[in-house]
Amino acid sequence: MNDTTHDIRIRPGGPADVKAVLDMLDGAVAWMNARGNTEQWGTTPYSRIPGGVERVEGYMTENSPYIAESGGVPVGALVLDSGPSPKMPMIAPAGEPERYVRLLVSDRRYAGQGIGAGLLARAVEETRRAGVELLRVDCWAGGTGELVAYYERNGFIRTDPFLSGTWPGQVLAQRV
Repeated sequence: MNDTTHDIRIRPGGPADVKAVLDMLDGAVAWMNARGNTEQWGTTPYSRIPGGVERVEGYMTENSPYIAESGGVPVGALVLDSGPSPKMPMIAPAGEPERYVRLLVSDRRYAGQGIGAGLLARAVEETRRAGVELLRVDCWAGGTGELVAYYERNGFIRTDPFLSGTWPGQVLAQRV
């Protein structure tokens, strides 16, 4: 993939992107809540949940972050890692080298412009570049299942469902 999709440029992220990513996450929570979805990420803005800011700071410094931009403005973020979060012990490591999507978020003001799909294509590209054949992601599997369906439309296949307390999740995988 070249780094443009519908006027979108994807670049490596870093510490300077923390505020933009937090703003996107806060916007996503507000958008979900406005649609009646309070189960996926709750009702508190991400930047105000305990550990939220620190988690994003870690993503931007300890993982492989990518930022989608439109006209130089951050409009999406992807974070890749070498496996699932240790804070999610119900998700077993793959048992082979993998890349794992830890975060995918886009600015809801730019919805429908292919930002998430472009970032996922970049994840596939980076996984291949690393010589790894497996890309995985987990997501909320509640509601109408539209988030799981989104990942399926982007080439992922359902593997393992899980529960984190009462929060239903789904792990999906893609061979690259």
